[in-house]
Amino acid sequence: MRRWNGWGDDTIDFPLPGGAQLFLEQRLGKPTPLPDASFEDVMAMVPPSRLPDHPLIVKTPSDRILHARGQSLPDWLALRSGKLGSFPDGVAYPASPDEVRALVAFMKDLDGVLIPYGGGTSVVGHINPPGTDRPILTVDLRRMNRLLNLDLESHIATFGAGASGPDVESQLRAHGYTLGHYPQSFEFSTLGGWIATRSSGQQSLGYGKIERLFAGGTMETPSGPLEIQDFPASAAGPDLREIVMGSEGRLGILTNVKMRVSPLPPRESFRVFFCPHWDSGCEALRKIVQSGIPLSMLRLSNATETETQLALAGHEKAVRLLERWLAFRGAGVQKCMVTVGITGTRRLHRTALKEASRIFREEKAVHAGRYLGRTWKEHRFRAPYLRNSLWERGYCVDTLETAVNWDRVSLLMAAVESALTAALVGEREKVLVFSHLSHVYSQGSSIYTTYLFRAADTYETTLSRWRRLKKAASESIVQHGGTITHHHGVGTDHAPYLVSEKGPLGINAIKALCQTFDPDGLMNPGKLVS
Repeated sequence: MRRWNGWGDDTIDFPLPGGAQLFLEQRLGKPTPLPDASFEDVMAMVPPSRLPDHPLIVKTPSDRILHARGQSLPDWLALRSGKLGSFPDGVAYPASPDEVRALVAFMKDLDGVLIPYGGGTSVVGHINPPGTDRPILTVDLRRMNRLLNLDLESHIATFGAGASGPDVESQLRAHGYTLGHYPQSFEFSTLGGWIATRSSGQQSLGYGKIERLFAGGTMETPSGPLEIQDFPASAAGPDLREIVMGSEGRLGILTNVKMRVSPLPPRESFRVFFCPHWDSGCEALRKIVQSGIPLSMLRLSNATETETQLALAGHEKAVRLLERWLAFRGAGVQKCMVTVGITGTRRLHRTALKEASRIFREEKAVHAGRYLGRTWKEHRFRAPYLRNSLWERGYCVDTLETAVNWDRVSLLMAAVESALTAALVGEREKVLVFSHLSHVYSQGSSIYTTYLFRAADTYETTLSRWRRLKKAASESIVQHGGTITHHHGVGTDHAPYLVSEKGPLGINAIKALCQTFDPDGLMNPGKLVS
């Protein structure tokens, strides 16, 4: 069963290994966990629904709680403290585009608010109900999860937009195909959510971000249905797909989506290299991606992330032996781990590995083989479960991401990490910060930063700490020319910084689109733009 106040399935735990607690205490200090509110406590706080009865709408307190927040750290603090503030007045589970259309019309007549809901994995406030006198309906699309058509000639698959990652892959694999989109939230996030937030999967280097995979579909809007045809290419004016992608529920609700799929690859493997330092790792990744070597993934962890990953992995004796061997080979305390994915035919696999290995050798990297790569693949969706274990010990963890051209990658990463490290100095609190390059392009790379800090003695003070950290990092990103988000989306947390990227005219253009498709402000108000 899904956790109501944390990440993932409540039958799955990812406990901290023995040495991890000492590692964190040495860097952050001893923590004091905050007490959690019970589900029963929160149930008692749910106000009466403001919605009239409707055959598609459920108004039970439990459903409303389970759709009240996403997975950002502020969401966690609200859920764990029991102080959620706003709740949806009801939750609908439509099974067809016709039912979605009926719900849009129903809420339009009520002058209400309608929030599209995929997997509830948003980390920037996309699905949170606003404080408003208008009735709020959350539309959960989980029942619209079927593969509706598979065009074997054109490699186009049509799905209900509520299909989760496992729904998508299991139904495609039965026919010998894959979408290849694996965000860390893969187990729970959905096609509609991926499109609405411009998601990126872990193997985007090979399969592409969602904009390469999304071919067309239907979006139900308060102004009527928007049909997007699935041409391979078109010069017929602005691409309507681009209007839908990143729209974050402000324009309407995606119902059916057409996706570009691929035959299952004959072979896939993941390998790990260790570069002697950050600069050599960056240079290797830049050379590889600009050479066009057909890899499906390149991920470079900086030295602190490499150290932290090895410390949290357990197997302390094996890790010590590995580090001695790496030091002997020239990858010592500043070593940076690179995870490489190779996907395709056996011949392509062999050629890609040979060419990538040549560049890694030029940068004095050490090839550590397949074992660590296999381990990464086995646990690729387990890392978020560490958030539960860290919280129970009294530590908070959050992430943020950006992207910038190669000439500013190292500068921006250092600036963001410095801003986070200094943000709590006034409280004499330490912050553990580390980063990796998770999605690389010929032009530049995304930067994905994780930071840990101790929970304060109250929920309010803990939230205040997060706000200072988030503000410091976001201002640093904007100041150094990075995008405010590479794949998490805007929601509410990034909205204050969007004008720096789009400019006033660009913001007005987005608002005009919202007005065209949703003139009465029904759809997810307050997200993306106000």
